[in-house]
Amino acid sequence: MDLFNAIIQVLDSTIRLSVPLLLACLAGLYSERAGIFDIGLEGKMLVGAFAGAASASVFHSAYIGLGMAILISVAFALVHGFASITHRGNQIVSGVAINFIAAGSTIMLGQAWFQQGGRTPALASDERFGAIVWPGADALRGVPILGPIYSELVSGHSVLVYVAFLAVPFTWWVLFRTRFGLRMRAVGENPAAVDTAGISVAWLRYRALICTGVLTGIAGAYLSMVQNGGFVKDMTAGKGYIALAALIFAKWKPVNAMFACLLFGFLDALSIRLQGTPLPLIGKVPVQLMQALPYILTVILLAGFIGKAIPPRAGGVPYVKER
Repeated sequence: MDLFNAIIQVLDSTIRLSVPLLLACLAGLYSERAGIFDIGLEGKMLVGAFAGAASASVFHSAYIGLGMAILISVAFALVHGFASITHRGNQIVSGVAINFIAAGSTIMLGQAWFQQGGRTPALASDERFGAIVWPGADALRGVPILGPIYSELVSGHSVLVYVAFLAVPFTWWVLFRTRFGLRMRAVGENPAAVDTAGISVAWLRYRALICTGVLTGIAGAYLSMVQNGGFVKDMTAGKGYIALAALIFAKWKPVNAMFACLLFGFLDALSIRLQGTPLPLIGKVPVQLMQALPYILTVILLAGFIGKAIPPRAGGVPYVKER
């Protein structure tokens, strides 16, 4: 039973840790399916985390914090669009610049506004998104097997967790069952054909980037208003890059992206669980190695287990309208 409880705890941590990865991965899915490579997922998550925590602290409302996180992330996404769509700039350079600006501006503004070394004040309970307890969760907690699964894995998460996993079928429906999704996939493969049909390539790509901004804003708000209860310096810790790796591993498909993010979340949860725990035939593993485990295995998976991943053909290529 102790082993079963340990498995439940690891799976519960897997769900919680995979949420920001999943949201960022789906965000990248929208932009890259439209032909815009977005290295700036990390930066947009970071500014979303800062804007969410700062607004929630000032206005004492979690929902105002979430709204500001989305608004600021969308603004950064539009900056990326202005550079790479309107002015046909290098999409990689634009994304990297956004990451640098986000890393510097969040620390500078945090210090200027709150004088806590770039941090925001700790958020009170009404300034965060609390756990939602499903009906009967407490009553079923003592039931063997089904009780812990229902009360720990299904119940007891914040609303943003359920939003993240509901976004997977919604994204699938948008991509493969709507006119917007069809046109967005087409503009990522052959923008000239879309333009010939009288559809604005730039406007489609801008809308895809707005979707990216919304999802990265929610991911950032989750980090600062659910997981941590406040903003700290560089709190995304490379999650935007891992989300990009998960997107490639999933071959730009939403359901595959969910499983890829759960895999990376599981590796992260396992590394936390095993820190300081002696392993058979190995002994006590250094904490630093366990912390690096998710990143090491990310590289291994991408290098050897992904197979051939073919990105959208027009990805990263600015579209120039033929005269």
